[in-house]
Amino acid sequence: MPPVPKKATKKSAAKKTAKKQKKPQIIDIVIDALENGKAEDIVNIDIREKSSICDFMVIASGRSNTHVGAIAHQLSKALSESGYDKPRIEGLPHCDWVLLDGGDVIVHIFRPEVREFYNIEKMWSADFNDIDN
Repeated sequence: MPPVPKKATKKSAAKKTAKKQKKPQIIDIVIDALENGKAEDIVNIDIREKSSICDFMVIASGRSNTHVGAIAHQLSKALSESGYDKPRIEGLPHCDWVLLDGGDVIVHIFRPEVREFYNIEKMWSADFNDIDN
């Protein structure tokens, strides 16, 4: 007599559904956290073809030192809660320019004046293939 197949229970169905769901992409978590933190002028630059340090560089502004620090803390918390390692953070004591290294994504959060001064999105948005040797 052949074995009788087991009926799927609620627990086994939930496990199968959980296995099918993938961990959200880190870039999506970063953009959502920045938007939820009311970061301004968010720029996402795909640098996979330009550098081996990471896949994406995200640049955003906060309205003040306090806002920049709050955005950085909120982003760090969002990454940790989503199952990613806690990012390395630089610049929190002054919060003029905070850098979060999330591995595949590096996030720069500036006060507007500091962002304008350094203008790093211009440098990373350039097409390096057009440079003459």
